[in-house]
Parts: sequence; C-alpha cells; structure tokens
Amino acid sequence: MVTVALQKKRKNIDLPVETLQKLSIMAASQGKSLKAYIENILVAKADTLQLEVQSPSPSDDEFFSYPENLNETVERVNEYKRGKTKSKVVLKSVDDINNFINNL
Repeated sequence: MVTVALQKKRKNIDLPVETLQKLSIMAASQGKSLKAYIENILVAKADTLQLEVQSPSPSDDEFFSYPENLNETVERVNEYKRGKTKSKVVLKSVDDINNFINNL
C-alpha cells in the first residue's frame, strides 16, 4: 500500500471583517468550518489556473535556461536587497564602463 503525503504550508492572511462575516455565512450554509471553506475556494481556484513560466531575460538569453544560473542570479539579487553584497560598483558613464571592463 502506497501513501501519498501532500505538502502543505501555513500562511496567515488578513481579511476585512465584512469579508470574513460573508465567508462565515457561506461556510455555515455548506456545513463547513470557515477555514475549510476558504481553503477549498483557494485550492479550486488555483487548480483552474494555467501558469507559464517565462525566461526572466527580455532577450531570451540562454544563460537563464539553466536553473543553477537563475538560482545564483536570484540569490545575488536577494543579497543586494538585504545589503549583504561584498562589493558595489557604480557605473555612470561610458568611460566608467570601459574602465571597469578593461580592469576585469
């Protein structure tokens, strides 16, 4: 006998009181808890969505077709946002760009 365990993740959400009241009434009318009712709505909606993942590169650069490259890029962006970058390069002119490239 094979058992399949579905992965679940908890997420707190904030909803207006009026929305919760309406959803509570709908849940009660179907004999469900509010939590179960909201979960069923969200799962049903998600199941109807068809998502297409596109390359983050506007030019469809092949670099981004490799997951390890994409993961590294995402990690670098996250580090930058957290202020954890090792160095910062500011290029403001063509000369700055040329000097930077020539010094690599």
